[in-house]
Amino acid sequence: MPDTATVSSESFSGHAHVAAPPPAGVVVRHDWSLAEVRALYDQPLLELVHKAQTVHRAVFVDNKVQLCSLLSIKTGGCPEDCSYCPQAARYKTGVKAEKLMAVPEVLEAASKARAAGATRFCMGAAWREVKDGPQFDSVLEMVRGVRALGMEACATLGMLTESQAKRLREAGLSAYNHNLDTSPEHYGDIISTRTYEDRLRTLNRVREAGISVCCGGIIGMGESVDDRCNLLRTLANQEHHPESVPINALVAVEGTPLQSQQRVETVDMVRTIATARILMPQSMVRLSAGRQQMNEEAQLLCMMAGANSLFFGEKLLTTGNPEYTQDMALLEKAGIRPLEPRQEG
Repeated sequence: MPDTATVSSESFSGHAHVAAPPPAGVVVRHDWSLAEVRALYDQPLLELVHKAQTVHRAVFVDNKVQLCSLLSIKTGGCPEDCSYCPQAARYKTGVKAEKLMAVPEVLEAASKARAAGATRFCMGAAWREVKDGPQFDSVLEMVRGVRALGMEACATLGMLTESQAKRLREAGLSAYNHNLDTSPEHYGDIISTRTYEDRLRTLNRVREAGISVCCGGIIGMGESVDDRCNLLRTLANQEHHPESVPINALVAVEGTPLQSQQRVETVDMVRTIATARILMPQSMVRLSAGRQQMNEEAQLLCMMAGANSLFFGEKLLTTGNPEYTQDMALLEKAGIRPLEPRQEG
């Protein structure tokens, strides 16, 4: 095994994350028990953060942060009943159903994101599943255009067939986001229109097509600590860890069934990120939704706990995200360097 000082970070720069071999002293497991995960999560906070930071520094030697931009290419009108989602057609949240954006409009947004420092451009569509036809063909064109800009192209479009996953890979898709959201036990309290097994099947199709997997969850949806730990355990016990693990804090939106949920405390977010870093040491852990509600110190503590990717810009799908200038100022004050975009080839 390579010494920790010589582990290359080249595979993390501007393209879908491919884990380098684990350095000496870093154990990659796929057989965690719930009791083991809970024991990690329940450690004194500073001890947990120290362990997570030790693992993080061993694997990600340059300690840079990837900046990701997320665009809703098809907003609202989703037929599903995810209790947290303002895009569900059945909830009165003020989000209007819109048509799929035009390819040139999406690529213009991607170009601006790249100029601002993003190395990954994520495209989200409020669909239950992908339908073959002109809309999917447009998405494939968007993927090709984003890759031509020298960026990672990520998409979240709902459930996929094997054929669709293969075509996305052929178009150059770097990563596919499909979150598990919560533990298998709590899942039925949040969603009834898509099963946990449906989600796992889509993840398997993405993996088999050769696309990087982006899969995480949301905390603050009324789940127990065991539920939170079991979500992380489910992710970590997959045959291959997700290359990206977004950790979201619920943004309670008026009109959704979870509108009255209390905001997640910073300590809970930090514990979840730190535990994810220890369980999945080679994954990019992404500080995602809910960051707008955090002050600068809370965000930095999350990065200290092992988060090494941020969604930045003005919007995160249909919920607000800290403004670009604030994000850049925070990184500059903390002396944190972002990963640099680079051209293909």
